[in-house]
Amino acid sequence: MASYDAPFQPLEDALVLVELGEEDEDTSVFDEIASSFEEIENQLSKLEINRMLGGAQDGSNAIVHINAGAGGTESLDWAGMLFRMYLRYCDLKEWKPTIIDQQEGDEAGYKSVTMSIEGQFAYGMLKAENGIHRLVRISPFDAGARRHTTFASVAVYPEVADDIDIEINESDLKVDTYRAGGAGGQHVNKTDSAVRLTHIPSGIVVQCQNERSQTKNRSIAMKVLKSRLYDLERRKREEEASALRAEKKDISFGSQIRSYVLHPYRMVKDHRTNHEVGNVDRILDGDLDEFIEAYLLKSAD
Repeated sequence: MASYDAPFQPLEDALVLVELGEEDEDTSVFDEIASSFEEIENQLSKLEINRMLGGAQDGSNAIVHINAGAGGTESLDWAGMLFRMYLRYCDLKEWKPTIIDQQEGDEAGYKSVTMSIEGQFAYGMLKAENGIHRLVRISPFDAGARRHTTFASVAVYPEVADDIDIEINESDLKVDTYRAGGAGGQHVNKTDSAVRLTHIPSGIVVQCQNERSQTKNRSIAMKVLKSRLYDLERRKREEEASALRAEKKDISFGSQIRSYVLHPYRMVKDHRTNHEVGNVDRILDGDLDEFIEAYLLKSAD
C-alpha cells in the first residue's frame, strides 16, 4: 500500500524544475514537470484508496460466492469465466484462494463456486465485486451463432476472525450430508463426506465438499455460515437496507453492476462508476484493479 509521504518527493522534484525553468527561461522542462504532476496525482489516488480501506473488516480475508443465473449452459460458462478471472486476480495480488465448494455444470462451467481468499485487504478490495455481472457475446453453445446476454452473481463476505463470537444454536441448523461430486478421488465419491448447512432463521444455505473428512467439511461450512451471518448483521447495524435489497435482486437484466461486451463491440463498463475499458481480454484475465479502485474512490464521494 502507498505510504503517506509518497507524493512529496515528486512534488519537490517538480518545484525544483519550475525554479530551474524560470532561471534559465527553459521551456523544455514543461514535459518533465507534467510527468511529475501525473506521478503526484497517481500517489494521491493510492492514498485515497488506502483511506477507503479503513473499514473494520477491510483488512480481512474474503469469502467469494459465484452463482450462475438463468440461461442454461451459457450462464454456467459465464460463472466459470468469472471464477477464472478471480483466480487470476488472486495470482496478480499474490493472494491464496482455497476452493470450499464447486458445483460443476453438466456441459460447461459451474452452477456455483465458493472460495475463501487469503490476502492483505482481500475483503476491502473484493467487496467492489459484489453484485450482478452481465456478459454479451456470440454464444459458442448456439448452433445459430446468435448473440446472447447472460448473468451471474458475485457475493463477497469478510471472513470472520476467530476472536469474533457468532453464536449459532444447533437447533437452528438443518444438517445434510451427501456424496461429493466431481474431482476428488474415489474416497470423496464413495462416502457421505460433503456437508450442507441450512440456517433456518435466516434461510442461509452453505455447503462444503472439497475435504475428505465430513468433520473438516462441517467445520469449513460453519466458518462460511458465521461469516455470512456476521455480514448480514453488520449490514443491519449500518442500516444498509439498499445493499440488502440489491443482494436479493433477480440475476437478470437491469440489476447488473458491470457489463462485459464481446459483440458487437468490445468493452467492459462498470455501471456504478461509469469506468470503462476496451481491452476485455485483459480484464477477464484478472486485471481488475482499475475497476476496484474506481469503485472505492466513488464510494468516498
